[in-house]
Amino acid sequence: MNVPIKTPDEIDKMREAGRQAASVLEMLTPHVQAGVSTGKLDRLCHDYIVNELGSTPAPLDYHGFPKSICTSINRVVCHGIPDDAKQLKNGDIMNIDITVRTADGYHGDSSMMFVIGETIQGERLCRVTQECLYRSIALVKPGARLSELARAIQQHAEANGYSVVRDFCGHGIGAGFHEDPQVLHYDGYAPEADIALAAGMCFTIEPMINVGSHKTKVLRDGWTAVTRDKSLSAQWEHTLLVTESGVEVLTARGEEDLSFLER
Repeated sequence: MNVPIKTPDEIDKMREAGRQAASVLEMLTPHVQAGVSTGKLDRLCHDYIVNELGSTPAPLDYHGFPKSICTSINRVVCHGIPDDAKQLKNGDIMNIDITVRTADGYHGDSSMMFVIGETIQGERLCRVTQECLYRSIALVKPGARLSELARAIQQHAEANGYSVVRDFCGHGIGAGFHEDPQVLHYDGYAPEADIALAAGMCFTIEPMINVGSHKTKVLRDGWTAVTRDKSLSAQWEHTLLVTESGVEVLTARGEEDLSFLER
């Protein structure tokens, strides 16, 4: 496994890519409300990324993906395709997944959950899923193993009665959209894949947590992954840099409380 170690110049480029990805989600947040179509949200993001940031939405045409962002609602686990027919309604939960490719050719990848109106079950799932992400981020430092991050996610999800999706994972990131290593969110590493982290590594952690079974299937469009039992699913994602002393969250948003990293 060839896990790239970023140079100081590449780290600067990754910081800019992460900043841009975070800014897209911050820009979009006020527009996410009942009655808006996912197609409109896609166009807002596309225009902002291209015209304001001078960058490219990495998902567009990636292995044939037809849109600039992924919008995954309720039972959709990931890779939901925006369209004008699908309008958000009260009680929905939705993940929006953004990946920006900067003019320098580096990627920033992040996703967050949105709760439309009120849904007790949906709000709890979104909260616990974000806690899973944060618990794993808190462990990132040189020498930590990927399996430690995965166990933290799985233990917290299962302690709250949820399951962890096995079919999708986080990934290394940089000049490539997807690089080594694969970052599992459950304790399933083969010994040779359970690498120790080193300063200069960049990767995403993006746990997908389900109310019901962890099993998923992909719909006929070839992209949209859903829970087999039709239960709710949630996901949060950040792009991370392993530093000499810990971790830097490259896609941190202004409203986030990341004070747990200072402990």
